[in-house]
Amino acid sequence: METVDPITLSTIWYSFQSLCREMRSMVTRTAQSYLISTLKDLSVGVWLADGSAVAVPEGLPSQFLGTTFTIVDILEMFKGDLHPGDVILTNDPYHGGHNNHLPDWGFIRPVFFEGELLFFTLVRGHQMDTGGSFPGGYFANAYDIIAEGLNIPPLKVIKRSVVDADLKKLILNNVRWPVEVNIDTDAMIATGKFAENRIVDLLRRYGRDTVLGAIQEMFARTERAVRAEIAAIPDGTYSGESSTDDDGTILDEPVTVCVDVTVKGDSITLDYSRSDAQRPGFINCRYAPTYARAIAAVMITMDPALADFHNQGSVRPITVIAPPGNVTNCNYPATVGAGPVAVGTQVIEATIEALAKARPERAVASWGKHRGDYTFATDPRTGERYVRTTFDYDGSAGAVWGHDGMTGPTTIVTLGAVQRGSIEEAEIRFPWRMLKLETRPNFTGHGRWRGGGGIDWRAVNEGSDGRMSTGSSDGDVVQGKGAHGGQQVPCARTFIVRGEQKIRVKPHRIDPFRTGDMVVKLSPGGGGVGDPWLRPVDEVALDARNEKITAEAARLIYGVAVDPLTLQVDKAATARLRVSPPAQRYEAVINNETLDIEIKPVRTQADKAL
Repeated sequence: METVDPITLSTIWYSFQSLCREMRSMVTRTAQSYLISTLKDLSVGVWLADGSAVAVPEGLPSQFLGTTFTIVDILEMFKGDLHPGDVILTNDPYHGGHNNHLPDWGFIRPVFFEGELLFFTLVRGHQMDTGGSFPGGYFANAYDIIAEGLNIPPLKVIKRSVVDADLKKLILNNVRWPVEVNIDTDAMIATGKFAENRIVDLLRRYGRDTVLGAIQEMFARTERAVRAEIAAIPDGTYSGESSTDDDGTILDEPVTVCVDVTVKGDSITLDYSRSDAQRPGFINCRYAPTYARAIAAVMITMDPALADFHNQGSVRPITVIAPPGNVTNCNYPATVGAGPVAVGTQVIEATIEALAKARPERAVASWGKHRGDYTFATDPRTGERYVRTTFDYDGSAGAVWGHDGMTGPTTIVTLGAVQRGSIEEAEIRFPWRMLKLETRPNFTGHGRWRGGGGIDWRAVNEGSDGRMSTGSSDGDVVQGKGAHGGQQVPCARTFIVRGEQKIRVKPHRIDPFRTGDMVVKLSPGGGGVGDPWLRPVDEVALDARNEKITAEAARLIYGVAVDPLTLQVDKAATARLRVSPPAQRYEAVINNETLDIEIKPVRTQADKAL
């Protein structure tokens, strides 16, 4: 490969970066589903012909960081039979797809230049439906992966620019909303073609060798930068673990992911061998999405200046071990529908706990757990069935060393790439009237740096009776951790309020709801970093004035005496409180009867399950 001058190198590199952002924007502008067009539950990227990742600037790590494995299998499966104009579709977690779960459909397009295969592009998005036992793909008690939905191994849906109409008809005949899915998938296919045109234009402008040379130089630079980051971590083995509430089939029995992170020189190994065995329920992960989340967890503890530059060079110093039959690398035909939310989140949480021990100045606390559901019923305004999901009721981000957690980003497993929706659009699309969407004081993991704000979401069902699958929820029992003395993520709760009744709804279940029911979701913010007693007094006072905490929380959790009426700090009383750390610690707890957030003494894990 020829040497590339700095200006050309920068231009080529940012051309790929901007292309990916244009691709993601193009899909959201032309798709129709709430999941893709509004929430942006999709990912894109560009890979070399050998599967090396070129550009993956934004999206859900589990949707794109394992794509190298998919491309390597596609090259073997279609050996000598890939041509310009081909488009390959897959959603299969097992047979060459290496996918996250069945709702994520990926369209992969080979890109040729002057007869030579040089690149692949990916557009992957979460579909409204993919068949299976329950709309949306989150059915806890599916017998096996076939019962979860349509399994599509890598198949050519377009051959040399000609759509395979019979295959397309078969696929769309096996989803519940074929018109809507067809619109979304056409948008994704068209975006792949747009990306191909842009890449070919770049090759024509700079030439094959210059473009490929620039990419290899970026791989080398990024690898050096990542190795330097790893070399700054003291050699040793650091461990972490995280659990999900249960697997949806065997109820109320936590499932745990354990990791041992070994740093040696400028390389790092993440070993998940001590994690639980694969489960009968649907929270299992395959290797590729586990690999993707492990890589993502390492990257978020590195210098943020590297965020726009990660590529194949970034992953070369990192080894991920997850033995077959483990909950982080399940065997066929284990179900995986809730894997992205349950075990997927646990992979990241366990890893950032271990890395916080290795590098305290880069510590990251757990975020609020995902609180999604799939709500399935009929809209009386149209007489049509609908399925609704949203990230609106997620909590917020955890703190990092030196910074409070942001209020707003949704779920650590997406790294905030998936967004909250619009209340007005949600009410237009779905027969649910919004009553409340706001942050609640105190409802977070407190610390020297506290987590983002917890969310109170409430809506009334003005549609038909229906069913709610809470398979994409977690965190009623097992809490995400803080770091270095910061508090854990508070427990979450979901209720159906029917008259005077408050019906508790747990994760990984399917519950009926009725017309007129109000659903309440109380979703905590993220974990804290550092001892709350060390938070500067002026920052505690500002939080009280901004209604992020109450005067009671300021006194009991932070040791700061704030007048509840004037919100002014009593300096003398504060000095007396802060003479020494308290013997009794306090945390935020949901009152199941009043739905208030109360400050209570820290409880045992058994108490939290009640």
